[in-house]
Amino acid sequence: MIERVIATDAALELIALLQKKHGPLMFHQSGGCCDGSSPMCYPDGELIIGDQDVLLGYIGETPFYMHQNQFEYWKHTQLIIDVVEGRGGMFSLEGVEGKRFLTRSRAFTAEENRELQI
Repeated sequence: MIERVIATDAALELIALLQKKHGPLMFHQSGGCCDGSSPMCYPDGELIIGDQDVLLGYIGETPFYMHQNQFEYWKHTQLIIDVVEGRGGMFSLEGVEGKRFLTRSRAFTAEENRELQI
């Protein structure tokens, strides 16, 4: 099964730490306003998910959403959630840890795109 969103080991470790501190979590891929295009991590339910949000999958048993308009642009890529040192100007939970989540990506192959359309 092809996953639309995956996480590096470093990201999974940070997710586990944040889960211990805050309980269940959720992610939403920011669309570029105040926080650039960072993946935003919140306590589960803190951000209201609407009809226009797409569930891309789960990382560390944590749901990962993106707005439908943004998904149309990114649907041909796999998102790879990673962690880098430093604080961004963000509302995401990891900011106080001196780290921030970062979205990397890779284009799906033609075969993967065909499989995803089934």
